[in-house]
Amino acid sequence: MKKKCIPFILALVLGVLSILAGACSKSGETDNSSAPASDRPSGNKVELTISAAASLQDAFKEIQEKFEKEQPGIKLSFNYGASGALQKQIEQGAAADLFFSADEDKFDQLQEKGLLDPAKTKKLLANELVLVVPKGAKIKPASLQDLTKEDIKQIAIGSPESVPAGAYAKEALTDQHVWDKIQAKLVMGKDVRQVLSYVETGNVEAGLVYLTDAKSSDKVEVAVTASEDSHTPIIYPAGMAKETKHAKEADLFLQYTQGKEAKEIFTKYGFKVQG
Repeated sequence: MKKKCIPFILALVLGVLSILAGACSKSGETDNSSAPASDRPSGNKVELTISAAASLQDAFKEIQEKFEKEQPGIKLSFNYGASGALQKQIEQGAAADLFFSADEDKFDQLQEKGLLDPAKTKKLLANELVLVVPKGAKIKPASLQDLTKEDIKQIAIGSPESVPAGAYAKEALTDQHVWDKIQAKLVMGKDVRQVLSYVETGNVEAGLVYLTDAKSSDKVEVAVTASEDSHTPIIYPAGMAKETKHAKEADLFLQYTQGKEAKEIFTKYGFKVQG
């Protein structure tokens, strides 16, 4: 009788030990959902997709670094390009939580189609249009009219249909009565950064870009600043996508771009802060 009881008692003891071990294991687990954002696995970060004009790239690189340190639970992913191209992407369903445009018209078109939240928009920045030449260039136009001279063979601008800087350039050149005269000299860029690159490498004698782009390069110099009344004001509106799944985080970044630190960075890169 005693021999039959021994296996039963051993099984009972092993069962109790197994239950206790399981309870201890559960009590030692960490609940990631209650952990602070800085302690959560990187996979739990909220990733914001931001479509932004190419001319904002340098300023946003610095702003991103500061913002992500302050908000470790948020990762910023930027999609840079010409504002017109970005507008088309968003219209066609490309993911974007925020849109920072270099053209009010492109921005307004998205608003009219109900793709941006009207309560979360802001006229953020302003810029200037300048004619740049390679640094130390012997040929240096003193005005936009000088672009008609024979020694200037090629001039780069952004494609006016999709690149806001190109549209502003066309307006300024038309205002100065030189647009029709320099058609054969024009080299079109897909965005303002490509135009800047053409000038930096000496592939063209001159190019029309934003002042902020000129300031970002040590390979070009400003020859002419276009008169403000020769083109539409260069305003950078910003807004939140109406269908964003991360409205709270997107609003945090939108507000951050209007704060003191961001304003100082924008100013450093040559932008004029609005409001």
